[in-house]
Amino acid sequence: MDVHLNPKIGPDWTLPGQRREVVTPGNKQKRFVAGALDASTARMTWVQGEKKTSALFIDLVRAVDAAYPRAKRLHFILDNAATHSIKKTRKALEALGERLVLHFLPPYCPEGNRIERVWWDVHANVTRNHRCKKMEALMTEVEPYLDARNSQKSASPLLRAASARRAA
Repeated sequence: MDVHLNPKIGPDWTLPGQRREVVTPGNKQKRFVAGALDASTARMTWVQGEKKTSALFIDLVRAVDAAYPRAKRLHFILDNAATHSIKKTRKALEALGERLVLHFLPPYCPEGNRIERVWWDVHANVTRNHRCKKMEALMTEVEPYLDARNSQKSASPLLRAASARRAA
């Protein structure tokens, strides 16, 4: 998931005749979040980075490996991003051997990957129309939201308020 400092603009509730001000800092700062969703528990393991590279994906796989040490196999359903299949990634993942199984979705199939729904949820409840002026402030909204989502195991606009209360 790409987290842009310039907010995604979208529908927002306001009183009739009023308009919400959306701050646009004007720079193209980004952070990236890579995540894996456990299909049976809906628990998410995620990592963040400053670049969308194979290193970010490798960090995610290692985080999942550490989170599930007793699992015989780790199945990853992936889109066709180059970072998932380049030589550097394959070489780094060889250490997991047969324990790691990669399943690639057909091109242009975000509906087939459940993690995409989590990203849509984060955008709808955190990054759309946000008012953060610095990337660190925005990431301090994204991180608690994902943590709160893990504890609740479902999406909810209330998570944003709960995560903001915990961060304060």
